[in-house]
Amino acid sequence: MKTLTTEDKAYLLDKIRDVPDFPKPGIIFKDITTLLKDAAAFRFLMDHLEARYKERDIDFIAGIDSRGFIFGAALADRLQKGFVPIRKQGKLPYTTIGEKYALEYGFDEIEIHIDAFDCDKAKPNVLLVDDLIATGGTAKAAANLIEKSGAHCVEACFLLNLKFLRGDEALSKVTPVYSVLEVD
Repeated sequence: MKTLTTEDKAYLLDKIRDVPDFPKPGIIFKDITTLLKDAAAFRFLMDHLEARYKERDIDFIAGIDSRGFIFGAALADRLQKGFVPIRKQGKLPYTTIGEKYALEYGFDEIEIHIDAFDCDKAKPNVLLVDDLIATGGTAKAAANLIEKSGAHCVEACFLLNLKFLRGDEALSKVTPVYSVLEVD
């Protein structure tokens, strides 16, 4: 399995813009659009992810709304696997199943179609993909939703892990976690 060097990680991290005080004062937003618009950097990232997962027993890639769609769909294409969007409540047109998760004040819910992982396998293997893990609430709900649907979440993969928020620790109780880059 291909691993990234310190220089490789620095290259990718340098392509991500920090936006201070967004969406509110005190937050430093990690803007991935600067990486996405750099064709060479995006290809480098996707080459790494393809090398990491091409030999794994994966039946589907699931991406979390909305930036997980970008990385997840691109990886699904490279691996020749189906892509399943995990959407916010009320955004999918067919019958869905959902999973609620706690927010700072209240709850939210994500959903997938009831037939999202239909295939000739009794318990399909699913790779969960998103751009960033912070507190891990949405990702944990997504992994639980995959399991609730009758599939198996083999791993959750993120471009960025905000280690200081410890979301990866909570999520690792549900599924293995891989992050390309970590920020302390």
